[in-house]
Amino acid sequence: MRILGIDPGSRLTGYGVIDTTATGFRYVASGSIKVLGDYFPDRLKQIFDGIITVVQLYHPDCAAIEQVFMHKNADSALKLGQARGAAICAVQSTNLSVAEYAARQVKQALVGKGSADKIQVQHMVKILLNVQGQMQIDASDALGIAICHAHWQQTANRLTELRQ
Repeated sequence: MRILGIDPGSRLTGYGVIDTTATGFRYVASGSIKVLGDYFPDRLKQIFDGIITVVQLYHPDCAAIEQVFMHKNADSALKLGQARGAAICAVQSTNLSVAEYAARQVKQALVGKGSADKIQVQHMVKILLNVQGQMQIDASDALGIAICHAHWQQTANRLTELRQ
């Protein structure tokens, strides 16, 4: 199964594509959609178009995206939610399913604790996917979301097998 992970952002939206295999995961691609301009509706369209391009390039079977969380700045959370909405609409327009995960779930799945920082997540992503060299934080977060989804899917599949 090929999974597209998305780390939404109003200026930088990370994406990561992995394949699940019998022995684990295989890195396919990652990067960021850099959004330019100040007119927010244009930025949302750039996110939408960028996700469509990624789907067309890598042909994932499904997608996973990080949920929005409210920290201190309500305006930032609203913009992040809109960026996330643009990404979800793009994925849905290609008829792919989209799973959603809280940041704490992703960190728990990768590092073993929900309070892990971005560097710890990036480190585990690189180990699990056997990736060397530099990696953008947004891209590693997106890959982490894809890995988290793969873990959840594997668990769901095992539970289904046990019930049969």
